Amino acid sequence: MIRAAAGAARRSLSTVGKPITCKAAVARGVNDLRVENITVAPPRAGEVRLKIHTNAICHTDLYTLEGSDPEGIFPSILGHEAGAVVESIGEGVTSVAVGDKCIPCYTPECGEPECIFCHPPRGKKTNLCPKIRATQGAGLMPDGSSRFTDEKGEPIFHFMGCSTFAEYTVVAEISVAKISDSAPLDTASLLGCGVTTGLGAVRNTCDVEPGSSVAVFGLGAVGLSVIQAAQMRGAARIFAIDTNPKKFAIGTELGATDCVNPLDHEGTAIQDVINGMTDWGVDYTFDCTGRTETMRSALECAHRGWGESCVIGVAAAGEEISTRPFQLVTGRVWKGTAFGGFKSRSEVPQLVDDYESGELKLDHYITHRFEGVDQTLDAIDALHTGDCLRAVVTY
Repeated sequence: MIRAAAGAARRSLSTVGKPITCKAAVARGVNDLRVENITVAPPRAGEVRLKIHTNAICHTDLYTLEGSDPEGIFPSILGHEAGAVVESIGEGVTSVAVGDKCIPCYTPECGEPECIFCHPPRGKKTNLCPKIRATQGAGLMPDGSSRFTDEKGEPIFHFMGCSTFAEYTVVAEISVAKISDSAPLDTASLLGCGVTTGLGAVRNTCDVEPGSSVAVFGLGAVGLSVIQAAQMRGAARIFAIDTNPKKFAIGTELGATDCVNPLDHEGTAIQDVINGMTDWGVDYTFDCTGRTETMRSALECAHRGWGESCVIGVAAAGEEISTRPFQLVTGRVWKGTAFGGFKSRSEVPQLVDDYESGELKLDHYITHRFEGVDQTLDAIDALHTGDCLRAVVTY
C-alpha cells in the first residue's frame, strides 16, 4: 500500500505543470457520446487537477446527454459522481495536496466569511453557494476558460464543475471534498450526488423525526437512499412506490414497510391509494422520479395540516408543477432540495467516515461494474435496464 501511494505520488510529480493527454468520453451532441483522446491543461490559481479513479453513472448525466437539459452545452465532458486523487494543485490552493483522496462536488462551498450562503445565520439554511455558479453553468472554469482541448486543439466544455468522464479533470478548489486516505474510491464516488441527495433530503431538508410516516416515489438509487435514511431516522411506516416491482426487494431490505405499484391500481390516482392506506396522509413524501405529475401526487398524499413534500427529481425542460391551492391552504408544504442540503467540503467527508465506521451502508448501490473509459457507454446502457442502481466505471 505504501509503495503504491509512493508510486502514484512520483507519477503526479512527473506531470505537475504539464498538459496531460488522456482518454475521455466526450458528448459531441444529443445522444452522441464518443471516446476520444483529449488534453487536460495544468490547474491555474485556485484550481485542482484530479486523476479520476471511479465514476458512478447518474441519471443527471443522461438528462443532459439525451437533450432534456436546457442548459446543456456541447461538446462537453459529462460526469459528476466520482472518486479521485489529487494529481496537482494550482497557485494558492491550501485545502488539498497532491495524493489526497477526494470527491469532486457539483455544489461548491467557498466558505468565505462574507458569503451568506456559507455562513450563519442564513448559511445554516442552504448549501447553494453561488460563488462560481455563473461560469459553472456556462461550462467553464471560474476564469471563464476551459482546461480541455480535443485532438484538433478545439476547446471542450466542462459539466457541473466536475467533468469526470475523463481520466483527468480540473475543478475549482472550492468544489473538492477531501476524504479519508483509507476510503475506497469506488464506493466514495456514490456520495458525489445521488445517494447524498437522498440521505440529505431526509436528514437536512425535511429533518424526518422518529415515529413519522414517509412515502418515496421512485426507487432508483436516490429513492432507496431516502428509504435508508428514513429507516435510520426511526420512521415507523415507509411507503415504497414504483412501477417496477423488482425494486421492492431492496426497498424492503432497506426499511420499506409498504410496497405499492401504481399499475396495480389503474383507474385510481396513486395519491388516493396512499391516502386510503392512512388516516390523513403521510408525514413526509419525496418525489425521486422527476415527473411533474408524480410531484403532484406526492404533495397530495402529504398529511393534512403538516405534511411536507420534497421534490428531488429533476423535471424535463419546460415542465411546470401544479396543484389546487386548497392543498397548501390546508397545511401542506412543498419544498425542494439540491445535493440534500449538504455542504460539500465540510460535510461530505463525514459521510465517508460514517461508511468506513459501518454506520452508513453503501455497497448495495453498486450493481454493475465496468473497466475503462471505453466502457462508459456500456455503463449507460446498464442504467437504462431497470435492474441497475449504480453502474461504476473504474479507470
